[in-house]
Amino acid sequence: MSAEPSPATPSSRHGVWFVGARGSVATTAVAGCAAVAAGLHPPTGMVTETPDFAPCGLPSLSSLVFGGHDTVDCPLPKRAEHLAAGGVLPHGLPSAVHAELVAADREIRPGGPLPGDTGRTQDQWIDVFAADIRDFVRRQDLAGAVVVNVASTEPAPTDGSLPPSSLYAAAALRAGCPYVNFTPSTGLHHPALAPLAESSGLPHAGRDGKTGQTLLRSVLGPMFRQRALAVRAWSGTNLLGGGDGAALADPAAAAAKNAGKERVLADTLGAAPEGEVHIDDVPALGDWKTAWDHIAFDGFLGSRMVLQTIWQGCDSALAAPLVLDLARLAARARQRGLSGPLGELGFYFKDPVGDGPSSLAEQYAELRGFAERLRDTDGRGAGR
Repeated sequence: MSAEPSPATPSSRHGVWFVGARGSVATTAVAGCAAVAAGLHPPTGMVTETPDFAPCGLPSLSSLVFGGHDTVDCPLPKRAEHLAAGGVLPHGLPSAVHAELVAADREIRPGGPLPGDTGRTQDQWIDVFAADIRDFVRRQDLAGAVVVNVASTEPAPTDGSLPPSSLYAAAALRAGCPYVNFTPSTGLHHPALAPLAESSGLPHAGRDGKTGQTLLRSVLGPMFRQRALAVRAWSGTNLLGGGDGAALADPAAAAAKNAGKERVLADTLGAAPEGEVHIDDVPALGDWKTAWDHIAFDGFLGSRMVLQTIWQGCDSALAAPLVLDLARLAARARQRGLSGPLGELGFYFKDPVGDGPSSLAEQYAELRGFAERLRDTDGRGAGR
């Protein structure tokens, strides 16, 4: 039986426009949002559903309407079935939220440009993408939309042209929408987009969601520094499959991914230790990944010690609740008239905008302060 979320009036409905709308993260987010809104599952992993965020006036989960761009054509219901077969989604959930998946899939438009596409200029691509987003908001009678990039990692650009992630980012701002970059891809970080980001008056956040290995590093790094333990080397290995594994098999894409991981260690330890992260594509793992860290450090009187960690998890299940958090926070920030980089959302990112802290505890304190800013001036917040 299809889950029916509680109805929302048109003026209270908010759009979430995914770049990479048929990928694992977006599919998990759409299915998960429907399941939680209908009471089929608890909101495990959603920070915005904890008591600290109750007064913020965030859009309710039942008010979110999904759409997006993608270059693949596998329908969301079929994609959800594949994820359930791999243990990413609970058995039976794709059937329970089939109607919501179909509705979201109906709002997905062709993405691009693909390699070899020469039929449009970059500005024309931006216009097409922006028109798709505006049409979505108008057709669904939405209060607005947040554009969230959850597409596969792309290599850093080597020339002055805008990579696809930056075309989508520019389109988001051209359409009047906040933008969140959950990937390591360039997005709004391209120098050519700095004037547009500054003049748009729109909030934006990113980049590269902090879901597993780096989340742990942002906790362990401050621990070593606060306990005055000298870290000599910190090496890591990631084994992963799925679309991310294939994308990160490209050394240039892997380098973009690792930049955020390295920044966290340098910031929390005060200097970058020896060692690096290796990323291996293991297609048999599908949407699951294993991350190993080997930390060599010195204790009192130079005693040599080692800490090893193993993180095993499902990337899309880790990412989806964070993506929903960010969409709701960015939508509320737009409602409250905030603009520019939302540095207080660094809690969610490996390589956040601005000059905020890298320690998870300090980032969470900033996030709670941001939640206070989102409250209505009378302190009540909107209903959830």
